[in-house]
Amino acid sequence: MYTPKHFDQKDIEALHAMIRGSGFGTLTTFNDEGIEASHLPMLLKHEVGTLGTLHGHMARGNGQWRRVSKTVPALAIFLGPNSYVTPSWYTTKQLTGKVVPTWNYVAVHAYGHLTFFDDPDELKTVISDLTEEHENTRPKPWEVSDAPAEFIDAIAKGIVGFKFSITRLEGAWKLSQNRGEDDFSGVLNGLRADGISDVADEMEKVKSK
Repeated sequence: MYTPKHFDQKDIEALHAMIRGSGFGTLTTFNDEGIEASHLPMLLKHEVGTLGTLHGHMARGNGQWRRVSKTVPALAIFLGPNSYVTPSWYTTKQLTGKVVPTWNYVAVHAYGHLTFFDDPDELKTVISDLTEEHENTRPKPWEVSDAPAEFIDAIAKGIVGFKFSITRLEGAWKLSQNRGEDDFSGVLNGLRADGISDVADEMEKVKSK
């Protein structure tokens, strides 16, 4: 991923936190015919492996899992908060007019190796883990055990699980760090005024470091 030094994020904890906060990524793999991608929920287990391991599943009918190259690493892409940035927010616009639109964003690329499995018990563990991850903050969390066991067994037969062992992480936090103080503040205030608080929050985080 092309990442100028202003935007390069190397902090592993920050990269892991972004993956966990997103929870949904694009799993990209390579095969003899080219490139395939699926958009999937994924759960990061940061303590497994050197840089963590992603766990998830896809429909058995999705042939991507059958065609994955065993020699070329896979890529999982996670996109965080992002927004269009209008030149109107820059003080520089009033001073010189030498400004153009851009886009602020947070993104993580995880590279690694995939293994697939269809063991029923392992699959039900993945289903349970993913469910717990996204239900645990709800007032009355839904649990897999709330559904009939035979129904979950049938669901498990229709999916294939995967483990993605991360070997390399790249992060881009493109949040106007390359602009002067006045331009940065102009973007921050403009985002707040437009109600785009998630990108503004990320900008304030990078500014505080």
